Amino acid sequence: MSEKKIKVLRVINRFNLGGPTYNAAYLTKYLDDKYETLLVGGQKYEEEESSEFILEQLGIKPIIIPEMQRSISFEKDKIAYQKLKQIIKDFQPDIVHTHASKAGTLGRLAAKKMKVPVIVHTFHGHVFHSYFGKTKTLVYKNIERYLAKKTNKIIAISDIQKKELTKDHKICRAHKIEVVPLGFDLDRFQADIENKRKSFREKYLLEEDELAIGIIGRLVAIKNHNMFVKVVSKIMNKTSKKVRFFIIGDGEEKQNIKNSLNSENINYTEWSENPKKSTITFTSWIKNIDWSNAGLDIIILTSLNEGTPVSLIEAQASNKPIVTTNVGGVKNVTKENQTAFITEVNDVDDFTAKLLNIIEDDELRNEMGKQGWKYVENNFSYRRLVKDVERLYGSLLQGI
Repeated sequence: MSEKKIKVLRVINRFNLGGPTYNAAYLTKYLDDKYETLLVGGQKYEEEESSEFILEQLGIKPIIIPEMQRSISFEKDKIAYQKLKQIIKDFQPDIVHTHASKAGTLGRLAAKKMKVPVIVHTFHGHVFHSYFGKTKTLVYKNIERYLAKKTNKIIAISDIQKKELTKDHKICRAHKIEVVPLGFDLDRFQADIENKRKSFREKYLLEEDELAIGIIGRLVAIKNHNMFVKVVSKIMNKTSKKVRFFIIGDGEEKQNIKNSLNSENINYTEWSENPKKSTITFTSWIKNIDWSNAGLDIIILTSLNEGTPVSLIEAQASNKPIVTTNVGGVKNVTKENQTAFITEVNDVDDFTAKLLNIIEDDELRNEMGKQGWKYVENNFSYRRLVKDVERLYGSLLQGI
């Protein structure tokens, strides 16, 4: 007679391209056979690149709740909440594990209402600074404090995030938080690098002596592309090397970024409309980020706020040096001055100086790149993620 499986209901905001989807997908697919997992998520937004291909590759068929959306809508939120309660009633999970804010709110409330034995929530990022004004931010903090009381364990994805949640924003006591870094399938970033590099550089008309610098992610205000534009302007006036920049991603801020580029007299092209060489190329979304990373020489990030910046983990897995702002878990996912140079937010001069250093020094650029793979291979594999979460689930189930 087979042992009764432990049922896990996993709830995520939406299936957009990013760390939370990878996290939820790997945990759904690779937990030990003694677990049975059902994945539920909201609808992705039109301006975001879908990550459903990740689920398809892993053979995962999620339940979609269209009403579970990022923005607050009492009508839609109520429908999503009722649907989650019904799913819990039908599935009878032993554990409800929610990922990110909206799923965390509706999922935890529904789980508590339906008396689920174990409730776990993962903070992939948070909205406690740089997103909203003081009043709205306080409302969100109070909601999270209330929900924390209904949660058996909260997962932070870095030590820095745990500090922010406990000491800076006082969401809950430290004993309630477990640090479980994200995990990814990183092997593909080491596979067939030379052919991928050649293919990327041929497509975007990159010469051998041109350095390609990429910024990767949604084109939204929190990613702070205004700082990126200022850095590009300064770099083009300071370097003697041939340098081109690539904006990989899409989103609502694209026109504002173009306006900033125009005001700085920086030439750019949107590749899908006009495939030609320019200082900056908008590539839109690229699903095979291992392909684009292979073609780049340096990867940068200028964000105002982050959870765990996946693009930096993937950069290191691709042997690429990094320059980044000091936000969220950046210092937990990089080795400062070994794989990445780190500056404070909006310190354009320091960022420019550090980026210029990597541009001008070929030996430094290569050495920082080599260090990256060694570091992330040991610390950010999905195999390690799965083991950590299985260990946590086991301890929580023993405690009920």
